[in-house]
Amino acid sequence: MQMIYEKIHQAQGKSKIFCLLIDPENHTHSSLLRLVDEADQAHADFILIGGSLLSQTLDQSIRMIKEHTGIPVVLFPGSLMQVSPHADGILFLSLISGRNPDLLIGNHVLAANMVRKSGLEVIPTAYILIGGEGVSSVEYISNTKPIPAQKTDLITATAIAGELLGQRLIYLESGSGAAQPVHPQIIREVKKHVALPLAVGGGLQSPDDVHRICLAGADVVVVGNALEKDPLMIRDMTAVTRSSLQ
Repeated sequence: MQMIYEKIHQAQGKSKIFCLLIDPENHTHSSLLRLVDEADQAHADFILIGGSLLSQTLDQSIRMIKEHTGIPVVLFPGSLMQVSPHADGILFLSLISGRNPDLLIGNHVLAANMVRKSGLEVIPTAYILIGGEGVSSVEYISNTKPIPAQKTDLITATAIAGELLGQRLIYLESGSGAAQPVHPQIIREVKKHVALPLAVGGGLQSPDDVHRICLAGADVVVVGNALEKDPLMIRDMTAVTRSSLQ
């Protein structure tokens, strides 16, 4: 199997990567399998799995997913409890937009031995939360303030800092269930100043939304909530990523 990060890196400037984000807490057994089946038929590149609140480990959900598709499963952990050796990789998230030391380095130290022993492919990821209307689950759970969307210079400087610190992926997030996706101008500015692959998620409700962020420079598109409501839309969204050019 091609390494996860290698696939993302090689796609830069040539194609886009589409990721389905699954929060197991939002699914029944049947709805999860239906969504995975649609992702498989649409040839999604990766399945991200995780959430702000989980009532059980991810092991069972990951095993179920992998029984029904060959799409690589990547952990998108909301806490230390969301590390599973059954996945293929993990976004080792550092929430660099905030100043909560636990999410900058504290939890990483606590999880380091467990992650190393898991055999997962580890992708160091600079996670940048961008503010919008209301308070997102990420903002509330992480006890950090997002960077205001109008502060493009600060968002860009934060992304540059992530690159200089040795992160391998920049992730711009407007928050789970956000009313609006990350603005294309923010994406363009970050892409102009940072050479790392750029992932964008949160607030993407339609293929048109996906098209706009792809044109702005997103390398990796992450969609979750909209596809929980309408799993069939994943086909149109992946079609957009296949045809979009930077």
